Formats: sequence, C-alpha cells, structure tokens
Amino acid sequence: MSSANQDFQVFREFLEKTCGIVLGDNKQYLVASRLNRLLEAEKISSLGELVRRIQAQPRAGLKEAVVDAMTTNETLWFRDVYPFEVLKKKLIPEFIKANPHQRLRIWSAACSSGQEPYSLSMSIDEFERSNLGQLRAGAQIVATDLSGSILTAAKSAEYDSLSVARGLAAERLTRYFEPLGPGRWVVKQPIRSRVEFRALNLLDSYAMLGKFDIVFCRNVLIYFSAEVKKDILRRIHATLKPGGYLMLGASEALNGLPELYQMVQCSPGIVYQAK
Repeated sequence: MSSANQDFQVFREFLEKTCGIVLGDNKQYLVASRLNRLLEAEKISSLGELVRRIQAQPRAGLKEAVVDAMTTNETLWFRDVYPFEVLKKKLIPEFIKANPHQRLRIWSAACSSGQEPYSLSMSIDEFERSNLGQLRAGAQIVATDLSGSILTAAKSAEYDSLSVARGLAAERLTRYFEPLGPGRWVVKQPIRSRVEFRALNLLDSYAMLGKFDIVFCRNVLIYFSAEVKKDILRRIHATLKPGGYLMLGASEALNGLPELYQMVQCSPGIVYQAK
C-alpha cells in the first residue's frame, strides 16, 4: 500500500471514530477538495500528518476545523417538498387531536445551515394561518449539528441570493424574510423564535434534548455504517413520544427495527411511526 493510501486509511478511521462518517475507497478527491485549503494554511503535507497533529494537540481546534470541512453540506429550502406537506396535512393535525393543550416539539437533526428548521417553522406558520387557534400551545423546533461554524451561520439566519434561490418560492421570500442589503436576506423574527440551535454529535448522548413528537433526520444516515445507523435509529426512537413520527430523506429507508417503528405510507412519501 502506498504512503498516500496508508494516510487516507488513517484519516478514514479518524473520521469514522470522531463523527461516524464512513468514507468509501474512492473518496480521496472529496477529501482533498475539502481539506486542501486547511492543509495549506496549517502547513501540513499529508493526511497522516494531519491526524498525528490532531492527536498530539487535541485542544488546538484543528479537529473541529477538519470535522467542519468534512461534514458541512449544501442544503436547500423545503427539500423534496412532500415532508413539509405531510407535516401540515397529517402530522400536525394528528398531534393536535391527541394533544390539544400540549406544545408540539420537533427535532431537526443535522440541520446544517438552518434551511430545514426554518422551513419547518414556516410550515408551522402556514398551518396556523389556515387553522387559526388550533395549535394552542405553539411549537418548538430543536435544531442540532456537530459543526460549530455552521451552527453560528444558522443562528444568524442570514442568507445570500444563491442560498435563497434554492427551493424558496418568491411568495415565501417576501413573507418570511427581510432584506439586509444588496443580495442578502434575514429570516424574520417570528420564524426564528421557534427554533433553538444546539451543538450535537449524533454519536453522543441525546438525553439532554428531551422528548419529541416528530424527528426529522434526513439525508445524514447515508454517511454512516449500517451498525452506527441502526444505533442512531434506536436512540432516536428513545427520544420520540409514543406514536411520534420519524422522517427520513427521500433516498433513505429504515431497514430492520420492526419492533421500534412501523412504516406509514403517505401520498406521496413515507414516515415511520414509533411503536
């Protein structure tokens, strides 16, 4: 095995141990494209040297910078559309019927730069506009990510022209955003006020999050090994109230765990209900 391949293997093991992400054999280009700038800035010549530096200086912030670079993915508003329609037409009405005086709690896991939790908050606002007074106790959205820098960006709720162009209809942009200047917008305060951002590695404990009625964990499990994915799904189940719902990404499926979840067909889409 060449030294470059050995270094890549060492880095793969480091990344999986740190945040659960499994890199395929053909991902050298992805790693190089995401880390080259950091390696140059730190004057590090190889992935092996990078891992050794992190292990020698664990508190220097380098590990966090590497995880940020490898886990920050582009996202968009109202991704795949149907999950937000299912939320408004099925999940919220069911919740209100069963819990008319309770606050709705939703977890947006691996929230990236905030588009998903803010889309959820906008969807709740749209439901309330059409169903005045029904969601009496309101709603809270807890949004988590392991990247400190991406959470800082999400909390600011500020987006440029390219970001707002990805999946956001002009009507929603006008209703839910305020202009900050040429080519920049900020999410309006009523939408932001429902969302609480917290740092969380999905490999760590969820105990401090509390219980949820709905969990959105979309387009993140694909990066984990089958064993880690199953462990995360078990621990997500422990955060769901009885009968609560889990929403996965459009290309993701819950294989196994029939003792914990039952699949519910929607039109379109699928959700998983906690047993």
